[in-house]
Amino acid sequence: MSKDESKSIIPAERIERSIYFVRGNKVLLDEDLATLYGVETKVLNQAMRRNLERFPKDFAFRLNRKEWKNLKSQFVISRWGGRRKLPMAFTEQGVAMLSGVLHSPQAVKVNIEIMRAFIRFRHTLTSLKDVSKELTDLKSFLLKHSYANDREFKRIWQAIEKMAKPFNGKEQRKIGFDLN
Repeated sequence: MSKDESKSIIPAERIERSIYFVRGNKVLLDEDLATLYGVETKVLNQAMRRNLERFPKDFAFRLNRKEWKNLKSQFVISRWGGRRKLPMAFTEQGVAMLSGVLHSPQAVKVNIEIMRAFIRFRHTLTSLKDVSKELTDLKSFLLKHSYANDREFKRIWQAIEKMAKPFNGKEQRKIGFDLN
């Protein structure tokens, strides 16, 4: 961890918990961003609307009802009160663009922390791709050398493949090993 990262004003875990996968993108919702920036959600959205040319659809988009319902089911939200409009989702580029329309020292600092969180996500995904390639290479080697006929090897390999599958957000996978 660098000296700059240790002085962060917001814990990295807090930012990372606010990142969701929607439409194949890593996004932050307007409400979470507003909280991080220390402004009201309506202020953040108003700043975005005043600068729409900076936010094409691949930078920011409004969630549809199904997406919002799916996200709400992932975290507990009270039925009392709530939003009148569906939330806006901001991709990494949209978050970067927000730094140009929110003019506060805190917004600049928070933006830096959010960009670092997105970078950590990219590094993690790259590492997972490397592990996946190594597993594929290992399987090819083992198949060539006749280890694949061993019953125990097959059970272990099936467990590894099950864990290595990328999570698509549609189904919840069980964690751990099935001994049956």
